Amino acid sequence: MPQDDVSEEMIATPRLELHHISAVDLISLFEDPEDVSIYAGKPYINPHRVLMDESGPLRWRVPQVKANPSVNKWFVRWMVNTATREIVGGISFHGPPDEQGMMEIGLSVHPDFLRLGYATEALAGMWSWVVEQAGVELLRYTVAPDNLASVAVVEKFGFASVGQQIDPEDGPEDIYEMSANEFRQRFS
Repeated sequence: MPQDDVSEEMIATPRLELHHISAVDLISLFEDPEDVSIYAGKPYINPHRVLMDESGPLRWRVPQVKANPSVNKWFVRWMVNTATREIVGGISFHGPPDEQGMMEIGLSVHPDFLRLGYATEALAGMWSWVVEQAGVELLRYTVAPDNLASVAVVEKFGFASVGQQIDPEDGPEDIYEMSANEFRQRFS
């Protein structure tokens, strides 16, 4: 169990705040999703039960955090609507930069908030943050070819399609990449 309850700084976008979930709260959310103490004193609420009824990335991230709490820096953030203070989704990198400095990201927007631009906003915020972190050289986004909404989002940023892979759980995925330098030049 992690010894501290450190959270990374919040990332702000025009309509969202991306609040990092501390290692202690991440583990609690996964092991006891009904434990509302993780929301105590926080500037958001979770009426849509994001990551409570469906653990999403927690089943992979929690074992990683238990093995090495320092990797939590890269992990799950709540997507909080600044107007309502409601959590509308979650977003997370898959881990720290790999040997090539690659960072892969995943996200989920609650069904009540799809097609409102939250995915685009959250990705822009996370990518803008991560390209300023040491060791980050390449951004990656993988998506099922038939997930047209997600394909449109990543193409809107100008990521290049670089191939395909077979994910053991999700099946075929298209791989999109952009260098951290190109992202900084285009969006900073």
